[in-house]
Amino acid sequence: MEQNSLNRRLFIMGGLFAACMVVFILAMFSAQIVHGEEYRAQSIRANTRTEAVEGSRGILTDRNGKILVSNRPIYTLDFDASLLDSEELNDAILRLLALLDEKGIEYSDDLPLSRSTPYTYDGSSADFSALADYLVSKKWIDEGAVDPDGVPADFSAIALFLALRTEFDIPDTLTAAQARSLIGLRYSLAVAQLSGYSSCTVASDIDVALISLLKDGNFAGVTIGKSSQRVYETDAAAHILGRVDKIYKEEWAEYKEKGYSYNDLIGRDGVEAAFEEYLRGTDGKRLVTLNDSGKVIDELYSIEPQPGGTVALTIDIDFQEQVESILAQTTSAMTRADGIGRGAAAAVVQVGTGDVLALVSYPTFSLSSFSADYNALSSDPLTPMWNRATQGTYAPGSTITPLTAVASLESGVTTTSERIFDTGKWTYPGYSASYTYCWNRAGHGSLNVTGAITNSCNYFFAEMGYRLGMDRLNSYFSAFGLGEHTGIEIGDAAGTLPSQEEGTNLAPWAAYGQANQLYTPLQLANYIATLAGGGERYETHLLKDVRKYDSADLITVYNEPPVETIPIDSRNLTAVLSGMHDLATSGAISGYFKNCIVDAAAKTGTAQTNDTKNNNGVFVCFAPYDDPQIAVAIVIEKGGTGASLASSAVDILNAYFSSADESAPVLGENALIK
Repeated sequence: MEQNSLNRRLFIMGGLFAACMVVFILAMFSAQIVHGEEYRAQSIRANTRTEAVEGSRGILTDRNGKILVSNRPIYTLDFDASLLDSEELNDAILRLLALLDEKGIEYSDDLPLSRSTPYTYDGSSADFSALADYLVSKKWIDEGAVDPDGVPADFSAIALFLALRTEFDIPDTLTAAQARSLIGLRYSLAVAQLSGYSSCTVASDIDVALISLLKDGNFAGVTIGKSSQRVYETDAAAHILGRVDKIYKEEWAEYKEKGYSYNDLIGRDGVEAAFEEYLRGTDGKRLVTLNDSGKVIDELYSIEPQPGGTVALTIDIDFQEQVESILAQTTSAMTRADGIGRGAAAAVVQVGTGDVLALVSYPTFSLSSFSADYNALSSDPLTPMWNRATQGTYAPGSTITPLTAVASLESGVTTTSERIFDTGKWTYPGYSASYTYCWNRAGHGSLNVTGAITNSCNYFFAEMGYRLGMDRLNSYFSAFGLGEHTGIEIGDAAGTLPSQEEGTNLAPWAAYGQANQLYTPLQLANYIATLAGGGERYETHLLKDVRKYDSADLITVYNEPPVETIPIDSRNLTAVLSGMHDLATSGAISGYFKNCIVDAAAKTGTAQTNDTKNNNGVFVCFAPYDDPQIAVAIVIEKGGTGASLASSAVDILNAYFSSADESAPVLGENALIK
């Protein structure tokens, strides 16, 4: 009896076990076969995430491969509002800000409002543009209701603070400083949301210790991003290299179409902006699997990021640094002597190519500390951020006379043998009330065109201007690139050709550099390079070549032909260049050029300004005389006569040709020099 009962129990238990096995097998079949793909997709969504992998920005080198600007990888602290409910935002942000304050970590926001009371507007034009968009979106101001600087016209800083405090439901228990910080980050998130993004960067270049605290403390809304920071390997060439910056609100639509992300950095000026298409990296993507603690345990697939290209510039950074030092020493010495603050510029262009070998504007600044120095730089009366070499326009003075001589000889209004007697005062034919004096009031006596250049004879060139007329004179000025852009990729001022009212003739004055004509130092250097090159005019440029990030393959090489070839009879050209050569070898500045290590040719200029006591000094030269390789132009504001710049020109020529004579190390193909 007992045996039958035991058998029944075993049978029942076996049946139950079998039923369980059937249910288990059916469940497994359903999970793995029937719904396998669906559950797998759910699992992937629950345990994986997609991460952007930044494609680093390309590096910049000089013509010899020396690295000028590179990158350093950094971590960023980002805050993502989509990871929290709206009512949790303030508490989460306050907790984060308290940690950053405790650890002394600097953080930023996009709100153009001072950090302390009394609140005032404080920000860039881009910040105010974004603010105006936000205020219009909230219907707090009408579109366009801003002053010329972009600041809201009828919406005070304190009104903005109070409106945002209400909008973001900022607790009354917070101090003013806490409220300002919380409002700033909430505003940054709101501005990002206007562009379709839910996150913003709170702090950059954070260390591993802070990352550990954020991870261990489970700070809601916080994500850690990876980015890179530009590293400047030189303090020189700031005006050439330029900066990178965030995308402005008004630019976002344009850059979004090009595939940029909201937090991407772009070239803002200089070659960083000019060569953005080559320098920009392409971001990759990776899908990673996480464990329960949030650590990455596997990478399912990835799209490899592509770093930007390596852009080689035409400048020689060692030479650039030397020219900057020479110009700074000369200019500061003048200021110490007379107490007058002044700016200066120099440009060095390669003859026969248009390569810009050095481009200097004084005073300058450091890109490494630009953000910290910005307020001081922007308020400096000498405007150090302004690139005088490409944007400053100056009267050329007598440095224009070699070109006037070419125009006169080629037009047939004079010959190489004609001699004109300089009495010291040139009078307009038939109109004795109109005249000009030569700088030598006693006159130079009988001179041909070569002697007129050497002696900088205003009388001779006033006569040439009268014979040519303004139209013919300007046609030659234009042919040599004056009064138009030089082609340099970072942009430049076009300058101004001499002009006159109808019924007047200012050509006699324009012929020796007066009469409202203005040119950049780069234009003057390129005009001299064109003259020394026999009439072949090239566009000036900073691009040498671009290679792929691994320096293996060339993407592009600059190799453009001359944009214009001006026919110049060899006898006429020799007469003109001989006048410049005589000035350097036996003329007024020969004392300076006896120290020059190469045979050179030069022309001085004294350019009148609104300050009648202080003329600008202008100087141009080229070398070697018998095989021209480089052309130089120097302008020093309130620098007096052009002759006072001659010693600087000699130093520049010596720096270039002494370096060129040194034996360079033999490098492997495509090598970079650190």
